[in-house]
Amino acid sequence: MERFSFLAITFLFLLHSTTTSIAQTTTAPAPAGPLNITAVLEKAGQFNTLIRLMKSTQIADQINNQLNNSNTGITIFAPTDNAFTSLPPGTLNSLTDQQKVSLIQFHVIPTLITMSQFQTVSNPLRTQAGNTDNGQFPLNVTTAGNQVNISTGVVNTTVSNSLYSDSKLAVYQVDKVLLPLAIFGSAAPAPAPGPASSKEKKKPKAAADEPTASPKEAADASSGSRLHWIKSEMWILSIVIGSFFWLHL
Repeated sequence: MERFSFLAITFLFLLHSTTTSIAQTTTAPAPAGPLNITAVLEKAGQFNTLIRLMKSTQIADQINNQLNNSNTGITIFAPTDNAFTSLPPGTLNSLTDQQKVSLIQFHVIPTLITMSQFQTVSNPLRTQAGNTDNGQFPLNVTTAGNQVNISTGVVNTTVSNSLYSDSKLAVYQVDKVLLPLAIFGSAAPAPAPGPASSKEKKKPKAAADEPTASPKEAADASSGSRLHWIKSEMWILSIVIGSFFWLHL
């Protein structure tokens, strides 16, 4: 009997210890690591070009700093690697460093927008690229049912997938690179030439533009020349005749 009691007490002690350990293990909170946008994209896959551009422009550091040190949320439209390879060859290499920064900033909205909130947002959306005026960095979103359509003035695309969403960060996959008008828009047409300035020198008239005498004026001038010639001839003849008679006197 005493042996049975000892075993029972030992069993209860072990059971209590095990239960306490399990309870402590299951209720202990997991350590929360800082949000990292490149880690989110790496886990999703097929975003290597975007990751490289985010790192080279240091926008990844800016996003991570904002996510972990402020209460402001962020929404990111993430083009796939196929979206970048679909661009004309040499497109990225032709951009300056500042244009690359603006291009990536154009894909980042400095507020958190859930899928349902796209139906009520005001256009144009303000991105981290800044100026939303026409010809600069306008980004317009429309919805049709559950489909979210995006227009930049250069390209049109849709949100094809939600990659990540929490209380501070939303990442949406897009299958085209969002090209802003400020970088990829058509060049403004050259201004039409205005009227000639009054200060401009007048062109001299060509010889063919010089006034010519009328036929009557030409005839009168010719007759006058003949009359003058006849008078001259008569005067010479009179001198010759006078000299002849004077010699024979």
